[in-house]
Amino acid sequence: MKLKELLEGVRAVRIEGDTERDITGVNMDSRLVEQGDLFVAVKGTQADGHAYIGKAVAQGAVAVVCEAWPETLSEGVTYVQTVDSESAVGRLATVFYGDPTSKMDLVGVTGTNGKTTVATLLYKVFRSFGYKCGLCSTVCNYIDGRPLPTEHTTPDPVTLNRLLGQMADEGCKYAFMEVSSHAIAQHRIAGLKFAGGIFTNLTRDHLDYHKTFENYRDAKKAFFDSLPKGAFAVTNADDKNGMVMVQNTKADVKTYSLRAAADFKAKVLEESFEGMCLDIDGREVSVSFIGRFNVSNLLAVYGAALCMGRQPEEVLVSLSALHPVNGRFETIRSCEGVTAIIDYAHTPDALANVLSTINEILKQRGNVITVCGAGGNRDKGKRPLMAQEAVKGSDKVVITSDNPRFEEPQAIINDMLAGLNREQMRKVISLADRKEAIRTACMMAQPGDVVLVAGKGHEDYQEVKGVKHHFDDHEVVREAFGI
Repeated sequence: MKLKELLEGVRAVRIEGDTERDITGVNMDSRLVEQGDLFVAVKGTQADGHAYIGKAVAQGAVAVVCEAWPETLSEGVTYVQTVDSESAVGRLATVFYGDPTSKMDLVGVTGTNGKTTVATLLYKVFRSFGYKCGLCSTVCNYIDGRPLPTEHTTPDPVTLNRLLGQMADEGCKYAFMEVSSHAIAQHRIAGLKFAGGIFTNLTRDHLDYHKTFENYRDAKKAFFDSLPKGAFAVTNADDKNGMVMVQNTKADVKTYSLRAAADFKAKVLEESFEGMCLDIDGREVSVSFIGRFNVSNLLAVYGAALCMGRQPEEVLVSLSALHPVNGRFETIRSCEGVTAIIDYAHTPDALANVLSTINEILKQRGNVITVCGAGGNRDKGKRPLMAQEAVKGSDKVVITSDNPRFEEPQAIINDMLAGLNREQMRKVISLADRKEAIRTACMMAQPGDVVLVAGKGHEDYQEVKGVKHHFDDHEVVREAFGI
């Protein structure tokens, strides 16, 4: 593709060099640059791409897009200065990969909790209707039925557009994508056309990056602000920020609720650790999911599917055949009658929701033993809150390590314990070794008890000092149960 064509959607303030030259690839990581590529220098949170312009050129970049004009220009290289290269890279990648979202319907899911479940269930529902679909999620990316590993909730713009381009080339009619607050703030979705957006909920998270809850909220809202006329926006009326999200959108707004008047309504008729019987818009349906937060997720899926032209009956039949997403309220039963639940809950609100669901079903017929921790090099303010929620909803709590990254596990545990008073501490023990913590919780449990192992869900690693070591909560629980 000619550089001139690529630059049509970018506001260039200065250009030096040939814009008629052919570009064979777009990259924002100098290590991945190959001969003939366009390198986009972005000022990231960890490193400034402008420092690697020379390296990119040495590896074969024939053009550079940047914000700060380089002191030294290499002969035979075209340089383009733009006001915001972070925003430009998404548009450049979209054009280079053939504007993939103009060839299929892309639906984005944003919120603090529930993104993975909603996006994955929509993918499964529409595949059950016979369509080729793509999925971009925290757990795994899929092109129709083919899995592709994932590193981030929402990939960088180049990786994302390459992935969407593959989906379009392989005939996908729909694509469903988790949209993180980081992705919105960092313009990773710039240039993409969304057919619809879904808001799940908003609670404290990622304040290490956004600094304030208001900044976090506004990042989410910006996604809906950018939805075009003709798109749909499905929002959670039970969340106090649900209507805030859509107050400035051009999209057609629909609401869902378990409590208030809304376009899509649901209530729980029966529930157990095996599943629930629900009333959704006056129709009964049995599902293999547990918890009111999952009723909300299912209702978001149902509402979005109707916005996409499906009939209520066919959507409900599809939902009744689905199973929970890996690491989202997954149950494992021991031969002695102890129930373990593996869940990704890693925010105070998510932990509170999971524990509330367990206690509603258990009805004091057994004890709840919770294993939880908090991630290193992330929002420290939520650590004591996590401990408080664990103690409120549990009979016993084992606080442990959860991806300490570059922090000491015991220091993170101490931050969590600082949120508890002397009375609350009587319920708590702490073990920095996560395997030992899970085994201890399982040994403490009696028949009829529930052990909640929270925080990691689908993850099969522990990240320590920059290295990912294999660790799977499921494996540890099964070993402790002897199954």
